[in-house]
Amino acid sequence: MVAAITMFTDSFCLSSSSIFLNSHAVTTTKLLPAVSLYANPTARPREWFSMINATKTSHNLIYFRPFKCPQLASRFLIQCNSVDTALSLWWEAGMLFSVFREIGLNEKETNLLLGKNPTLRSTSLDRIRARVLALQSVGINGFALYRLVIKCPSVLIAEEIDPVISFVRDDLEGKVEAAQLERLFITTEARFLLGFAQKVKLLLHHEVPQEKIAHVLNNANLNKAICCKSVEELERTIAFLKPYHGIEIIVRRPAILNYNLDSQLIPKIRFLEELSGGDANATGTVLRKLPAILSYSLEHMESHVDFMKSYVGLDDQEIFKIILVFPNVVSASKERKLRPRIEFLKQCGLNSNDIFKFLTRAPLFVALSFEDNLAHKLGFLVKIGYEYRTKELAVALGAVTRTSCENMQKVIELFLSYGLSCEDIFYMSKKHPQILQYNPGSLEEKMEYLTDEMGRDVSELLTFPAFLGYKLDDRIKHRYEVKKKTAGTGMSLNKLLSESADRFSTTKQPKSLVND
Repeated sequence: MVAAITMFTDSFCLSSSSIFLNSHAVTTTKLLPAVSLYANPTARPREWFSMINATKTSHNLIYFRPFKCPQLASRFLIQCNSVDTALSLWWEAGMLFSVFREIGLNEKETNLLLGKNPTLRSTSLDRIRARVLALQSVGINGFALYRLVIKCPSVLIAEEIDPVISFVRDDLEGKVEAAQLERLFITTEARFLLGFAQKVKLLLHHEVPQEKIAHVLNNANLNKAICCKSVEELERTIAFLKPYHGIEIIVRRPAILNYNLDSQLIPKIRFLEELSGGDANATGTVLRKLPAILSYSLEHMESHVDFMKSYVGLDDQEIFKIILVFPNVVSASKERKLRPRIEFLKQCGLNSNDIFKFLTRAPLFVALSFEDNLAHKLGFLVKIGYEYRTKELAVALGAVTRTSCENMQKVIELFLSYGLSCEDIFYMSKKHPQILQYNPGSLEEKMEYLTDEMGRDVSELLTFPAFLGYKLDDRIKHRYEVKKKTAGTGMSLNKLLSESADRFSTTKQPKSLVND
């Protein structure tokens, strides 16, 4: 292609801010190949920008000013008969470098990127700019955008990305985290992005709450959970989980959608259901309590069950009842926690049936830290009179698994402040082990009411320590106010409080005072 070049020879002056042309000019016309102006229009565009100052005007006129003009210089007026393809490519290449510079890539990184991805050179500049703006509209900007373009340059041109961005921005109100979208675009081939919106809408159709769908998407591996699953496979997964409170489980632990239905979900859930004796509802309760139980391998769950059978002597249904009460027993290490603690219970004289009852009542025993928790509580129990390796010690230790060491210490100090001895506390806790785990503030209110309002001696707690377990306003105060009008103030604490509500409301009140 050639360009018609009209050359004006004039003298002009350069000031710091403007150029002044003289009015006389001699005109000469000459034809030159366009390529002679720039041998490689896409090479080193930054250098061309520094050497040539180009300004487009109307009628396809382009003015060039030489970079250095220490003396009189020539000024060229180039009038193109048609759009110069080479010049257009040169211009586009320069602007493309500018776009990448805005993203954060330097010239070396841009050249390397274009060399590995030549399709970027032939892609419309407007299209690339539009994609950059779209990515920024869902929060991918700054260093995250730079990192995404470096790792996955196709994100700037893949047609499958636009529908995902539009759906996230418009339908999901941009609530999917930018980091999650970045991971999605980096790890997923563009062809697997097709149908993303349809699959998310399927979750909504199956009653995943609209306000929870962003939480689900932000906490699942979108590549595994959505993109690499077909609509049919996703439908099958949801249908299989439904009898086990599936939607609630998905909302609580979205990572469940990452698992393969046939090789992971079905074998694990079937194993738990068989352990329960075929009780699907109870199996669903376990999954709802601890959805993360499905993150353990089938072999891991089987090994824990085998241990409980062989070392403790429990059957399937007993093991399942322990799991039902405390599913985290599956996560406890067999060698570091289960084996030494079961051995401790055996040393305290508990047989298989006793251990089963103990673990259903105090399952935290297998999960708490020995050094930071259980060892301190054992120390308190021994100080108030419990003997090591006895059933009483095991029962008391089970009762205090639900309280902190600090709370237990405050309870003991409160009893001592009311004149009770360690022997008294030991005696009360043997009859009613729960007293060591009660809230000390609540205990103090009840003891004050017992001594101040009821006029009773604190030593009566030795006979009926369960008094401290009843609610002060709803039970103790109410019954005392009703009874004292007919039975006086000396009625038995046991008889006053342990009688059922129905019996208490229908019992004929005696006319004389009763002092039991």
